[in-house]
Amino acid sequence: MAEPTSEPIIQLRDTTKIYYKGGEEILTLDHVSLDIMEGDFVALMGPSGSGKTTLLNLIGGLDSPTGGQLVVCGQDLGELSPRELAQWRANHVSFIFQSFNLLPVLTAFQNVELPLTLLPLSRAERRQHVETALKIVGLAERMHHRPDELSGGQEQRVAIARALACDPKLLLADEPTGDLDAHSAQEVMNLLTSLNQEHGKTIIVVTHDPKVAGCARRQLHLEKGVLALDKRSTDRHPVAGPRA
Repeated sequence: MAEPTSEPIIQLRDTTKIYYKGGEEILTLDHVSLDIMEGDFVALMGPSGSGKTTLLNLIGGLDSPTGGQLVVCGQDLGELSPRELAQWRANHVSFIFQSFNLLPVLTAFQNVELPLTLLPLSRAERRQHVETALKIVGLAERMHHRPDELSGGQEQRVAIARALACDPKLLLADEPTGDLDAHSAQEVMNLLTSLNQEHGKTIIVVTHDPKVAGCARRQLHLEKGVLALDKRSTDRHPVAGPRA
């Protein structure tokens, strides 16, 4: 089982994010400082509007901090231009969302392959990446099925395979089980736990669900943009392999 390293992959120092709406200043992240180690599995929790998704988007380079410092994978993200930030994201981060965002006319294989067409890979290399990712999520035998031929849980596993195909350093998930029934949600969390334990992926999950948070090694609770609680889990849910 892989354990977090002693090296932080994410460092926040007095990181602040302010949005402006109708001339009003909205402070969504208020001088947050924390380290997240490489290989960790972190759950971001808190009520709606607490800053969870804002923090996830900043870590993933979808947005830039207003103040303070944010270093991810050795790069100070506040120093990058929008073009440089987009390139950095492509090289280091993959996202998993509540909605699966699969193209209905494409097979599972084609959905996973699609983002790889933007990378300098040969067709054979793309195929190898796609087949490996679908095998990891337990869907190798369904690679030629379209989304309407898959269950909700299987669709989310295709989305996870798509995120894995480029071998990112960070997997960032925003309510990945929000559209799933309890059984499918548990399968997805078992898969994410396995990716963390067996493949050493650093994973950050935004969630309102205590059961989802219970799969993480560490839980961060935000309240009104402030880090209110930081605790290390001692009792994690058991892991079972993904089902067909």
